[in-house]
Amino acid sequence: MKRLFPILSVLTAIFLAYTLYLALGKDTPTDAQQGDVYRIIYYHVPSAWTAFLLFFINFIASIQYLASKKPSTQAAAKWVVIVVGVVGVIACFLPPVQKLLPVGMRPSAVATTVLLIPIFYFLIGKFFPGDSLDVLAVTTAEVGVVFCTIVLVTGPIWARPVWGIWWAPGDIRLTSTLVLWLIYVSYLMLRRFSNSAQTQMLAAALAVFGALDVPLVYFSIWFFRTQHPQPVIGGGGSMDPRMLHVLVISWMAFLCFAFLVCWSRFRLELLHREVEAAHAMESLVGAGVAATASLPLNRSSR
Repeated sequence: MKRLFPILSVLTAIFLAYTLYLALGKDTPTDAQQGDVYRIIYYHVPSAWTAFLLFFINFIASIQYLASKKPSTQAAAKWVVIVVGVVGVIACFLPPVQKLLPVGMRPSAVATTVLLIPIFYFLIGKFFPGDSLDVLAVTTAEVGVVFCTIVLVTGPIWARPVWGIWWAPGDIRLTSTLVLWLIYVSYLMLRRFSNSAQTQMLAAALAVFGALDVPLVYFSIWFFRTQHPQPVIGGGGSMDPRMLHVLVISWMAFLCFAFLVCWSRFRLELLHREVEAAHAMESLVGAGVAATASLPLNRSSR
C-alpha cells in the first residue's frame, strides 16, 4: 500500500492539472451574465460537495463509535439504521411526502441519499472496527474543515463582482455554512485541547449534532429566499452540458485529492496513537520497576 501512494499522488496531480485546464480552457463556455468569474464554480461547488461527504462519513463513524461501546446499543443501532433506510426510501415515493418536496427535486434522488445512510453505516463498520472508527472520524473532520474553508474563501471572491458585496448578512446559506465550519472547528479544538477520558465520546456527540447542519446548508436555497440563485442542478434549472461535464470531472479530482489526504492523515493518526500507547506502557513499566526497587528487603533476603 505504501508503494501505491506515490503513484496515486502523481495521478491525482495530473488529474487536478487537467481539471484546471478544463475550467480555464476556451472549450468550456463562459457564463453570459457573470463572465469569467463564473469559472470559480469548478472549485467552489466541488469543495462544498467534498466537505459534505466528509462530514457525512464523520457523522456515520461517530454514530458507530458511540454505539460500539455496548453490544446491546450496537445491535439496536443497526436495526434503527435499517428501518430508517427502508422507511425513508418508501416514504419518498408516497404522494403526501412528494408534495412536501421542492419543485424540481426528484423523489428518486432523495431516496438514493437516504439509502446511502445504511450503506455507509455497514461499510464503515466493516472496514473500520474498534477505535479505528474514532480515527476515521477525526480524519474526515480535519479534511472536511479544510474543504469547507475553501468554500468560505471562494464564496466571497465569487460574490464580490457578482453581488457587489463580499458577504450578505442574514443569508441563510452563508450563515449556515459558517455555523457548520464553526461546529467542526470546535470539534477539532475539543479533540486537541481536552485531556478528559470522555473526550472522544463528547467529540462524537458533537459531530452528530454538527452533521444536522449539513442538510440545512444544502436545502437552504430550496426553502428560503437567499442571495444564492436557485439550484441549476436537479432543481428545474439548466446548465450547459459542457459546464456540467467539467463540474463533475472537477469533483472527481477533488475526491481523489481528499482520499489521498485522508489516507495519509489516517495513517499518521494511527502511528501517533501507537507511539502514545508505547510511551504509556514504558511509563507503567518504569513506574513498576521503580516501585519494586524501593520496597524494603524481607528477612529471608537479608
